Amino acid sequence: MFQEYDVIVVGAGHAGCEAAASAANLGSKVLLITMNMQTIAQMSCNPAMGGIAKGQIVREIDALGGYSGIVTDKSLLQFRMLNRSKGPAMWSPRAQSDRMLFAITWREMLEQTPNVDFYQDMVKSIIIENECACGVVTGLGHSIRSKAVVVTSGTFLNGIIHIGEKQFGGGRVAEKAATGITEQLIEYGFESDRLKTGTPPRVDGRSLDYTKMEEQSGDEEITGFSYLDIPKIAPNMQRSCFITYTNSTVHDILKTGFDRSPMFSGRIDGVGPRYCPSIEDKINRFSDRDRHQIFVEPEGFNTVEIYVNGFSTSLPEEVQIQALRKIDGFENAKIFRPGYAIEYDYFPPTQLKHSLETKLVKNLFFAGQVNGTTGYEEAACQGLMAGINAHQAVKNLEPLILKRSEAYIGVLIDDLISKGTDEPYRMFTSRAEYRTLLRQDNADLRLTEKSYELGLASEERMQQVAEKKEAVKKISALLKEIYIQPNEIADYLTSINSAQLSEKYKASKILLRPDVDIISLFNAVPVLKEKTKDYSKEELEQAEIQIKYERYIEKENELVQKLSGLEELIIPDNFNYDKINSLSNEALQKFKKIKPRTLGQAGRISGVNPSDVQILMVYMGR
Repeated sequence: MFQEYDVIVVGAGHAGCEAAASAANLGSKVLLITMNMQTIAQMSCNPAMGGIAKGQIVREIDALGGYSGIVTDKSLLQFRMLNRSKGPAMWSPRAQSDRMLFAITWREMLEQTPNVDFYQDMVKSIIIENECACGVVTGLGHSIRSKAVVVTSGTFLNGIIHIGEKQFGGGRVAEKAATGITEQLIEYGFESDRLKTGTPPRVDGRSLDYTKMEEQSGDEEITGFSYLDIPKIAPNMQRSCFITYTNSTVHDILKTGFDRSPMFSGRIDGVGPRYCPSIEDKINRFSDRDRHQIFVEPEGFNTVEIYVNGFSTSLPEEVQIQALRKIDGFENAKIFRPGYAIEYDYFPPTQLKHSLETKLVKNLFFAGQVNGTTGYEEAACQGLMAGINAHQAVKNLEPLILKRSEAYIGVLIDDLISKGTDEPYRMFTSRAEYRTLLRQDNADLRLTEKSYELGLASEERMQQVAEKKEAVKKISALLKEIYIQPNEIADYLTSINSAQLSEKYKASKILLRPDVDIISLFNAVPVLKEKTKDYSKEELEQAEIQIKYERYIEKENELVQKLSGLEELIIPDNFNYDKINSLSNEALQKFKKIKPRTLGQAGRISGVNPSDVQILMVYMGR
């Protein structure tokens, strides 16, 4: 019934979809196995993509040839560029998506991708022969052979759903949990643990009073996520979100259910996400606050279902509805489905290599929440990298490993395998030490060439990047060549309350002023406007960023160069740490467990001191 595949992907969430697409587009024969063909690329939680740091990840996925950015642009409900008031390193795109359209678009794109086959079944075990993954065994008893396996099981491994005092097995509400894989891998020597996440109730939008809430509309300009020219909705077609708040009455009602809360009663063992806590956790941890923000988010163009962002809960249903109806605008709210918490198995990611291949089993890759992360974007980028590296492994090619200085994806994977995580990991800009280099606007300039060399990014993408680089170079040169006389720009400087020029200045020097932007400057100076009329807004803004932040970018590149020496010093896989008597006991244990790939990674392992790295460096030098 089944051919032998190059890569089998287990699970069709955000990680699984990207893994299947990337491996197939590189030329591998791929089988995507999911327990339910109707929930491919399901947005299990909020109907949104991007946000702080997460938007940068989606743009990196797109620059590498992944699908998430394209799918998001095709299913937009609303688009906003966050943090515009801050520097470009902090700008982050975010989109509300039409939940159903998002999933449909993903499935259509996968079905149109050559080399991808689908099968609906549960995978209950991995076929392991000679310490190598060679396929899977399904719940229906099929043994399907492959050269590599990518596990992207999300919250389904032994998942348990909690609503108040009720609990039942499930990987998502109304969908059964997956069993077998955890037990098999623990027996093989893997470590496993439990994590928790949750979701809020969904309500009927027709029952809400939006006049009592603050409207939050989309941007007038929709730049989107993909660097390709993807048709998007018109700005005036966007759906608004709304903001309201809890209050002391809401909190008092919620507290009446704390004695039946699975989180406080000890029925939940797993640790929940620190940066996306349940409403009961927020009330408990921040008892001094008398209100918390609630985002009211539409789920689609053709549905009245509303996502109540900020109200994740596992309290009893009757407590949920009583508390909701005390929020301004929710007085007559009708619940479509209650909020719930879900506990699931994950495998601490220190058991992985940088390629996301497991250390114990060759050609077995993990991606997404099975590695302890939370969020669609974090899962999707891991899936992309696991799919790429599974293909590379079966073709006996070198893996693609992104450095911390090259991508947020590189930061995420290095954090996971070097430090591990005992709570759901979420990406933030603060986790990236080189965030001035890792901006959302230059992901294509950073990554597309790497992907093109692999054979994943298309000729169209590479040509586009080459043209963009050349255009930015010409614009920058022009700005550094042209002088502007005081009288040419007097009116413009007056209009923005900026100091007048006392003599002629290069255009690039004027652009360094924080209140001057390149578009307005060019419109104010006819000679500049004429010479740059054929350049796109994206190319002009890229030139502006590179000029305004040139010194900061230079300093960060200098830091990268300074520290790159440690990243280039590779530690052999069979290195014997026991021979180094002067290492601290903790460093010895961590080095033997994690087996760092480079001296740089060794220094980032939690509990390892700089002196341990110096000792290791001296020993390797000998």
